[in-house]
Amino acid sequence: MPTASAVIEIPVSADQVWQLVGGFNSLPDWLPLIAKSEPGEGGRLRHLTTADGGVIVERLQTFDNVARTYSYTIEQSPFPVSAYLATLQIEALTDTSTKVTWSGVFTPAAGTTDEAVEELFAGVYKGGVEALRANFKA
Repeated sequence: MPTASAVIEIPVSADQVWQLVGGFNSLPDWLPLIAKSEPGEGGRLRHLTTADGGVIVERLQTFDNVARTYSYTIEQSPFPVSAYLATLQIEALTDTSTKVTWSGVFTPAAGTTDEAVEELFAGVYKGGVEALRANFKA
């Protein structure tokens, strides 16, 4: 299965980063690509609207507040993939430094190559973690 990931270090505590990203419905708070997020099914589903009007529906699969991580699947999106599973993980390196990893595995849709979807999501994740870090600039 194709995979993609992005890792970044942010010079603040893991608790500060998790406070911003730890809510499954918090993407619009830190990710400019997402204009709106509406929760469903008691917070286990999020209906996202992208800045250009696209619709993405994601389902929370695992959530661990202590380990500062969650995983989710995509139920509906404009992306040419199926069997998508992504994980966002926040790890303390020191009291004032945090490692953020956003990764995913997926199956490309018919007519799409592994390389094309890996490049697509590597770009999404890289842009996402860079946008996250920008929230903590002085």
